[in-house]
Amino acid sequence: MTSLPNRGANDRLLSPENSVFTFIDYQPTQINSIGSMKHADLVKHVTLVAKIANQYHVPIILSTVNVQSGRNQDTIPKLKKTIGNDVPSYDRTSINAWEDKDYNDAIKATHRKKIIMLGLWTEACLTFPTIDAIAEGYEVYPVIDAVGGTSTIAHETALRRVEQAGAHLITIPQLICEFQRDWNRTDTVPGFVQDLFEDGAFTQMQ
Repeated sequence: MTSLPNRGANDRLLSPENSVFTFIDYQPTQINSIGSMKHADLVKHVTLVAKIANQYHVPIILSTVNVQSGRNQDTIPKLKKTIGNDVPSYDRTSINAWEDKDYNDAIKATHRKKIIMLGLWTEACLTFPTIDAIAEGYEVYPVIDAVGGTSTIAHETALRRVEQAGAHLITIPQLICEFQRDWNRTDTVPGFVQDLFEDGAFTQMQ
């Protein structure tokens, strides 16, 4: 039972060393308009993803829309607290975050080509930057159980569109397992197990 070395930044799979998370527009107005998932489940799932990002020390790019203009409220407090108050938030006027210079520069400054993307709504603020990022050579991984659309059909149609464009759809349990990869990486095992329990996947596995 000898594990091969951690492949790190050169890993073909997602790893903490080659990925960046982005959370786009998890604000009260957007969450309250979601029709494809229970709002409480959406908040629980996206908060868990933020927790995973921090456990594995992966950079986070946070963005909102229309906060400075006064038209919208900031990221919901539970998510913002989990992400960390020291993480800057890039406020935009553009629906497509990729078309905001500060946000675009922040993603590119990480020098990481695998973007784990979460955004509301699926049909707009997730779809548009996903397609643009893929066109510029990035690999994009939408976390499908932590995003939502204004209706089930809007959500599912948007997922089909981004998948056809080359996005790699991923779920929370897959994300956790892909980051952990080996039980011999003992420093992160306790958090790994707790995350699976929180998601509900570990109960189903037993």
